[in-house]
Amino acid sequence: MEKYKEHFRLSVANAINYTKDFNIFDKNSKLKGEEIGDGNINYIFRIIDETNNKSVVLKQADKFLRSSGRPLDLARSKIEAEILRIEGQYSEKSVPKIYLYDDIMCVIVMEDISEFKNLRKELLKEKIFPNFSDEISSFLVDTLLPTTDLVMNSAEKKEKVQSFINKELCDISECLVFTEPYDDYKKRNIVLKENETLVKEKLYDDKELHLEVSKLKNNFMNNAQALIHGDLHSGSIFINERGIKVIDPEFAFYGPMGYDIGNLIGNLYFPLINKKYLMKDGEDKEKFIKWLSTSIEEIYDMFIYKFKNKYKKLVKQPLYHEENFMNWYLSEVLADSVGSAGLEIIRRVVGDTKVIEIEGIEDIEKRILVERELLEIGIRFIKERYKIKRGDQL
Repeated sequence: MEKYKEHFRLSVANAINYTKDFNIFDKNSKLKGEEIGDGNINYIFRIIDETNNKSVVLKQADKFLRSSGRPLDLARSKIEAEILRIEGQYSEKSVPKIYLYDDIMCVIVMEDISEFKNLRKELLKEKIFPNFSDEISSFLVDTLLPTTDLVMNSAEKKEKVQSFINKELCDISECLVFTEPYDDYKKRNIVLKENETLVKEKLYDDKELHLEVSKLKNNFMNNAQALIHGDLHSGSIFINERGIKVIDPEFAFYGPMGYDIGNLIGNLYFPLINKKYLMKDGEDKEKFIKWLSTSIEEIYDMFIYKFKNKYKKLVKQPLYHEENFMNWYLSEVLADSVGSAGLEIIRRVVGDTKVIEIEGIEDIEKRILVERELLEIGIRFIKERYKIKRGDQL
């Protein structure tokens, strides 16, 4: 189509016309649109047909970072569309359906999941979702294990690794997660004045910690184990009483599956520690904290149980099928997961990409305590990751 032969950034009006031009909606439909994204690297629109209330979401990758104007590689959009399709094959109900991907405009047209709510925001409201640990642990096992070369043909796996090289967004993770929290060489870390001495002693000057972080970073950069989401925090999970939808896999690449598992687990500690200090004592607090603590344990333990079951069904190669190998393989995944949880916790406390569960605390004395406890948890997870074998040890 002539007017879409070169990438340009959509407005709401453009997005409405785009859905008509590509026959997502009939040309005579009465459409309205709104921009619903608040991220830094994409533009997101919801387009609604007012005659029948049907709707879709358009997500467009832009060439520049909103905040700084830094150039960005548009290839991330194709990676995101492709991984959503792959995840949809393995866990159909857990990701939005893809209706169209436009390689030139870098637009993904997908299912509108507005009936689901952002998990991070729901946890801040002390909402309880009894089935969450079961649903998210199934998503992890169902999407990660089948994309390893335990299951895939070796040649096909190598081709997939090549097609999912995501160097620009991996570089962001390598800096913000694995490097800057332990060496503030770019002077971008944001640390409370009251915690500066603690951060220097526990993060910047601890050589033992640096060694363990370096091992985890080396694994992240060189272990093309599975096709991972790459940014699986609680803001990338939408939820309601009927299920979950996992979105925004633009950081996807072939990496260690423990990075996804750990990102998820680490992010659940933010509402847990926030509510420990900020929620009024009483039955509601006790109930919420017990549920969230149990969910963390269950995700870990359910992953182990479901992984072993699926492994025995899917892995056919004789040597890999041996139980001793399976147990060793899983133990490495679990250690990576615990270490990655620690990395995620620490980087959100001291790095420049904060979370609302920390940054939104107005009482400075309580924020100091929250940050100190989170740092303690994160450091323990990194240093003792091979000692933690069960959910209750988290």
